Amino acid sequence: MKNWMLTIGVLFLTLNTIQSQSVIGKWKTIDDETGEAKSIVEVYEKSGKVYGKVVEILRADHKKDICSKCSGAEKNKPILGMIIINGLKKDGDEYNGGSILDPTNGKKYKCYITLDSADKLKLRGYVGVAIMGRTQYWTRVKN
Repeated sequence: MKNWMLTIGVLFLTLNTIQSQSVIGKWKTIDDETGEAKSIVEVYEKSGKVYGKVVEILRADHKKDICSKCSGAEKNKPILGMIIINGLKKDGDEYNGGSILDPTNGKKYKCYITLDSADKLKLRGYVGVAIMGRTQYWTRVKN
């Protein structure tokens, strides 16, 4: 009986910890084709909305890359320092209603993000409906 109660207690604490975690922080982006770490994006809140800024490029040969395929204000701007997640609002356990920019192709997509676990962020970028899109998983950077 004690083992059963201990198991329930640990499970409750684990679920509570995961739910209390925030998307705010630094995340390592992973190339979903190669599995290679690409950059560090800092996700932050400003005026009730969530944004993500590229704060580090991990591959030495890409540190000075610019967004040559972007349009508008991002055209030919350095990817380092670029805000790639824009204007997401909290909606239950999900953040949505904003966009994400893919600097490799210059395209903006609707997106939503959720915590898959305390240290894993799920991002879904899409055009039109969410089923027609691509999912990436980023890992939390430990300080």
